[in-house]
Amino acid sequence: MPSGGSKPDSFNALSEVMRKAGLPEPAIGSFRLHLGRLQDGEDGMMSEHDIRPVQSLPGAEQFEAFRDAGCAALGRVAAIKLNGGLGTSMGLDRAKSLLPVRDGLSFLDLIALQILHLRERTDAPIPLLLMNSYRTAEDSERVLARYPELHHDDLPLGFLQHRVPKIMKDTRTWADTVDDPELAWCPPGHGDLFTALATSGLLGRLLEAGIEYAFVSNADNLGAVLDTALLGYLEAEGLDFLLEAADRTPADRKGGHLCRLLDGRLGLRESGQCPPQDEAAFQDVSLYRFFNTNNIWLRLSTLHALLAEHGGFLPLPTIVNRKYLDPRDPSSPQVLQLETAMGTAVSFFPNAAAVRVPRSRFSPVKNTNDLLAVRSNAYELTEDSRVVLHRERSAPPVIRLDKCYYKMIDAFESRFPSGPPSLRCCDSLRVVGDVTFGAEVAVEGEVKLHATAASVLPSGSVLRGTVEL
Repeated sequence: MPSGGSKPDSFNALSEVMRKAGLPEPAIGSFRLHLGRLQDGEDGMMSEHDIRPVQSLPGAEQFEAFRDAGCAALGRVAAIKLNGGLGTSMGLDRAKSLLPVRDGLSFLDLIALQILHLRERTDAPIPLLLMNSYRTAEDSERVLARYPELHHDDLPLGFLQHRVPKIMKDTRTWADTVDDPELAWCPPGHGDLFTALATSGLLGRLLEAGIEYAFVSNADNLGAVLDTALLGYLEAEGLDFLLEAADRTPADRKGGHLCRLLDGRLGLRESGQCPPQDEAAFQDVSLYRFFNTNNIWLRLSTLHALLAEHGGFLPLPTIVNRKYLDPRDPSSPQVLQLETAMGTAVSFFPNAAAVRVPRSRFSPVKNTNDLLAVRSNAYELTEDSRVVLHRERSAPPVIRLDKCYYKMIDAFESRFPSGPPSLRCCDSLRVVGDVTFGAEVAVEGEVKLHATAASVLPSGSVLRGTVEL
């Protein structure tokens, strides 16, 4: 819990704390910007008055003519995976990317296999880089040690995201702690990618090695692989930044969306930036039609120039996330985490664009609802180790499992002892109550499963409509 002795309330004191922790000046400067905005009363919100919907986007299916150019450029691109997530919302205390997904393979296993498959197929020595947090680096490096052939000349497999102080919600002072000093710190969001690439020295090393582009995606999105048609489009059009967007469905209504700023530039609005009075518009998937998959393409020389112009960091929009000091303990004090989102850089790059990609490039796992879907036969594992929606589906099933019984990974696993049910023909599944699924259960159409007491679904059950147990 917060200590009474050391609570620096000025930025000068906080900057010294960050320096003593070994943080570089650009990371400190970035934090200073966002803390100053907070102290000036800026809450990072984007109201309906600040933005306009994006009416249409070019579709990636139009870019086949650029594939040859993309294949020729494969020797000048690196793949970067954002691997800082711990999965604390699922009760994990280590990298979420270590979770088994399919056939006993974890996210990291599948990422390694994807890169190795692409190298073998194209004969291009594509570097793989993980942006780890200080809590995910060691475990992730241990997994990737199984794939020694992944190593690229003179480049590491990972680099560290920075960390920043948590701020007490009530006092706006540092959330210094006595019992667990690590709780006083948090990641600054994946917008830190740009600064971390530079301060780690990797941006310079990549440019020196002739790497001109980077493809960046989340480690938990196994549909995100290097697409040579998109790479070719990026090069042919001279783009500095290309954001992959997909059609929003009801399953995406609470996630961030693409928009246009009033000056015509592309922008993003994340859920943490939406004022309460605009929530209905935010969740209207017919109004805001596209969401950011967090798959982006960068021209590294332009990034280098922008960082030099802005003091080593990009002045991205501030996102104020309200959390508990101890994320595992809702009785602990509330804190503010000052974060940025990588995709919001679309507003800063001089020649930026967005492209509409198929849903197959977006298969994320943010909670146990997503994990159940991705493990089920609503998705399939491709020959190149992607996990994508089954070819017969155009959208994922909407899954809502009772948080009392399925939110944490151990409880979730215990209720599917024989594996996930068949969800290939499922539109939606809502489970209320404590239900353990037997083997080879099938869910079809829209299903609501309600149990008033702990229940077991017999093996071979076929569920349709409302089912009372």
